[in-house]
Amino acid sequence: MPHEFRLALDEELDTQLEAVRQQQGLETLDQAAEWLTRRRLRKGTASLTGRGRALYEIRGPSD
Repeated sequence: MPHEFRLALDEELDTQLEAVRQQQGLETLDQAAEWLTRRRLRKGTASLTGRGRALYEIRGPSD
């Protein structure tokens, strides 16, 4: 069973996530938050290593 985490959203963050959701054609604000997180991780990794890296979901032994 996957763990679910919820962000405590203030109005400004909610507005920004909604804009990303619409721009990227996503269904939920959670997807928008995940998209932004992955984008930031990719950019950070590329700046550290000089190249892009694929991101994969990590599953525990019980998954």
